[in-house]
Amino acid sequence: MHETLRKFDPAVDKRILIALSGFIWFSVGILLCRLAIGWLSRSVPDTGPWLGISGAVLAFLIHHYGFLKLVNRNIDRIRTKKGKVCIFGFQPWKSYVIIIIMIALGRTLRYSALPKSYLAVIYIGFGGAMFLSSFYYFRALFILNRDAP
Repeated sequence: MHETLRKFDPAVDKRILIALSGFIWFSVGILLCRLAIGWLSRSVPDTGPWLGISGAVLAFLIHHYGFLKLVNRNIDRIRTKKGKVCIFGFQPWKSYVIIIIMIALGRTLRYSALPKSYLAVIYIGFGGAMFLSSFYYFRALFILNRDAP
């Protein structure tokens, strides 16, 4: 029975996992920043640019001190995989729980009474950090393709 189920396993090459990770981080980063920029464009003209700059600084900090370690760990974990790997293996299973919590928190904040201009700082911070971190996946993909036999 186990072998029968194995044929339904969506297994792919580890290069696909790294490309998928980069694409997802890139896309979600753009999505979050786009939402935030929309909110800032409707805010008071005097505070909008300062809030945007604050979000950009937060993005660099989150990227450097938070996501960079996580991304490098994910890339190393994927690189050590042998053969084909389940397509959902681009993140460790524990990370899916964190992702669900972050999505729920983001939705809760989006529909809260918190002013959107201040929420934009958080969204730019996390979205910008994801966008920046996505390029580490793309670099790893380039290196894997370059070094492939």
